[in-house]
Amino acid sequence: MWVNNANPELSLPQCPEGNRKANTRGSGPASSRPWINAAGQGPFPHYGGIRGCPHSHNAPGSQRCWAPGQPLPGKFSLGTSGGYYRPYGLWNLTTGGRAGPDGVITCGVGPMDEMEWIHRHPKAEDLRVGLISWAGTYLTFEACKNTVTATAKSLGRRQTWEILVSNEHETQAVVRLKSVQGLYLLCECDGTMCYGRPRTSHHGCFLLRFHRNSKWTLQCLISGRYLESNGKDVFCTSRVLSAYHMWTPRPALHVHVILYSPVHRCYARADPTMGRIWVDAAVPCREECGFLLHFRDGCYHLETSTHHFLSHVDRLFSQPSSQTAFHMQVRPGGLVALCDGEGGMLYPQGTHLLLGLGCNPVRGEEWFILQHCPTWVSLRSKTERFISVIYDDEVRAASERLTPMSLFQFECDSESPTVQLRSANGYYLAQRRHRAVMADGHPLESDTFFRMHWNCGRIILQSCRGRFLGITPNGLLMANATLPGPNEEFGILFANRPFLVLRGRYGYVGSSSGHDLIQCNQDQPDCIHLLPCRQGIYHFQGEWLLFPA
Repeated sequence: MWVNNANPELSLPQCPEGNRKANTRGSGPASSRPWINAAGQGPFPHYGGIRGCPHSHNAPGSQRCWAPGQPLPGKFSLGTSGGYYRPYGLWNLTTGGRAGPDGVITCGVGPMDEMEWIHRHPKAEDLRVGLISWAGTYLTFEACKNTVTATAKSLGRRQTWEILVSNEHETQAVVRLKSVQGLYLLCECDGTMCYGRPRTSHHGCFLLRFHRNSKWTLQCLISGRYLESNGKDVFCTSRVLSAYHMWTPRPALHVHVILYSPVHRCYARADPTMGRIWVDAAVPCREECGFLLHFRDGCYHLETSTHHFLSHVDRLFSQPSSQTAFHMQVRPGGLVALCDGEGGMLYPQGTHLLLGLGCNPVRGEEWFILQHCPTWVSLRSKTERFISVIYDDEVRAASERLTPMSLFQFECDSESPTVQLRSANGYYLAQRRHRAVMADGHPLESDTFFRMHWNCGRIILQSCRGRFLGITPNGLLMANATLPGPNEEFGILFANRPFLVLRGRYGYVGSSSGHDLIQCNQDQPDCIHLLPCRQGIYHFQGEWLLFPA
């Protein structure tokens, strides 16, 4: 078996076949613990509220910082990462505590401790990537031929790979590549490539190296040969590294994204009035926190919700150009860093955390977690009052104007009619005793799931116990009605969606050059602007974004 002389521990991963799906991480960057998915949940979930709220459960508007029945804040091993994704080489970025000299993170429990919106793990589909060869073609699994090629010119389902990480280090990791069909990229003894299921514990393992030019190389762990392409076929035959072995990772998640800084524990936010981007949003509930990530000629262009572009000169441009083009360094797990290709890195700077180019990021400031932009909505009762969270976790139709506590993250599954509503305090709406609906639920509780019914632009919510949600005479949200009526209907509006970007099975919805038709197989999308007509109903207005040739 081939041995990595630079780091022998990475050459022999201790990954018993039956333990690849274990839900634990090792205790350090070069861990040899069982195989995990890079999106794996940590063993200690943590719950919290909005940044800056006082830790007083008796004061109006205060937020609860841990759930009944959950371990109280205190000390936990640094290796657990507190329920957060642990990025490469950024071990002290865990939210909710500080690492002391003994290697233990201590969570404060004082009466005035600051509490925060808790960043959620990226979904599995947000962590997949496409791999682009030196010829500009994508690594592709051919389902009908049981072969692997590099002929595709665009990123689709057959060009999408999930990176499963075992031993890891700041500059390299031992990985397996898994297709959306659940099969693995495999290297045979003669250097040919196929996909299927590993026959041994090391079969299909590659040493993934991260290069400064934002490229990846994949070296077969058994033979020591590099994965390469001739522009058509894919094989592993050479042990001498060259440009033909370089692969460019491209995140395969939806192009409408949010950027989260694990160092500053805040989200990027565009400020169109000043023409700047700040990394200071505690909760990503506004449209200013959403960005479009365009990929063009090997570079990325970051577009704001007002259709301006981040540039190299710390201001927003109205059109994409060479000054808005960035290279992206990608790590498994949704971690990315943007650079100009000449030594400059994008990271928050100054006391106001202005996002700009610089050469001296500290403590991993240049790394962001990239996720699909979540949907936030507002709900209105028949009296035109917004459903809001008040007095810690009480839910009422009380506000005549829209406030942050009137916004809810709308979490649904396309295969199910159920929905979860997460408040800006970090908790979910849940039916409690006496049929009251409170904002104190946790993600896996059955009482936080509501069946959703549409009725002419309005929605009706039915609890898991069969009752319909409505507003009582004193304004409380309760699950009382056995049959829905006007009092159980709620108007719904997008809070952070000035436009839609639609993606189907075969690609994005958009127009192609030379055609007047809208197609559903495009590599780059068109923005469909939303023009509100009446409650919950919109007109669609198209827009075409043209990149310079």
